[in-house]
Amino acid sequence: MWTADKWSEYELLDCGGGERLERWGPYTLVRPDPQAIWSPPRRNPLWKRADARYARSSTGGGAWEKNSLPGRWQIAYGDLTWNIKPMNFKHTGLFPEQAANWDFARAQIAGAGRPISVLNLFAYTGGATVACAAAGASVCHVDAARGMVSWARENARSSGLEEAPIRWIVDDCAKFVEREIRRGRRYDAVIMDPPSYGRGPSGEVWRLEESLYPFVELAAGVLSDRPLFFLISSYTTGLAPSVLTYLLETVVARRFGGRTESAELGLPVTETGLVLPCGAAGRWTAE
Repeated sequence: MWTADKWSEYELLDCGGGERLERWGPYTLVRPDPQAIWSPPRRNPLWKRADARYARSSTGGGAWEKNSLPGRWQIAYGDLTWNIKPMNFKHTGLFPEQAANWDFARAQIAGAGRPISVLNLFAYTGGATVACAAAGASVCHVDAARGMVSWARENARSSGLEEAPIRWIVDDCAKFVEREIRRGRRYDAVIMDPPSYGRGPSGEVWRLEESLYPFVELAAGVLSDRPLFFLISSYTTGLAPSVLTYLLETVVARRFGGRTESAELGLPVTETGLVLPCGAAGRWTAE
C-alpha cells in the first residue's frame, strides 16, 4: 500500500461505522466512508463536537450540518497550499491520499535531469498539476468542469505557481487527447484520475470498466519518445489494483519497456495505528 503519511495539516483521526473523523487544518469534519465498515469505540470527543458533519439523506444525497465552519480555508502540504471548500456529496476539493502520488510524480520529475512535460487528465482541482509544476515540469491540466479548472488555478496561485508553465484546458478529455495526437503534441508523462461513471458533453456514457482500456490506449498516443511515467488512479469499487498493472503492462510497458507496479492508496488512522484504504493507483516508470 502507498500511504500518504507526510501530512501535518490533515489527519485521519478515526474511522468506522461508515464514517471518518478528520482534521483539516483547524477544523474537524465527519464524512461518510463506505470502506469503514467496522464499529469503532469512538473515544475521541471530536466525533460528537466536530465542526461539521455530512449527513446522508434516506432519499439520496445528503447535506452538511455545520456547527462552526467557514465557506473556505487553506491547508498546506509541504510547500503546496490547497483551498478547501466543503461541497455537495461530502467532498472538500482535495483527496489527501493522493499526496502519495504527488510525492511520486515530484521525485520522478526532479530526478529526470531534463525538462519534463506532463498531461494531467480528469485533473479536478489540480493536486497533481500543482505538485508537478512545483517540481519544475510544464503541465497541461484538462478537466471538463470549468469550476474545477478555476479552483485548480486558485490552488496554483496559493502555492506561488501563478506564473508556472501550466495550460488550463476546459474540455472533454478524450476529445482533447485526440486533437493533441492530430497536432503531433507529445508529453513525457501522463496522469489520469478517471471517474467511475460520467457523461460527456454530447451525452456519451463513460463507465470505467468499459472505457478505461481504450482511453489508456488513446492517451498512450501522446507519449514522447522518452516517456518518464504514466500514472492512473481509480476509486471504482471492486477494481483491483493489479488490473491497473495489467493495463499499463499491456499498453505502455509493451511499447517502452520499463517497470509497472500498483497498490492501494491509504491514509494512516491516528486512533488505531492502522491504514484506511482509499482507492488504488498504477504507476509505469521508464526505469
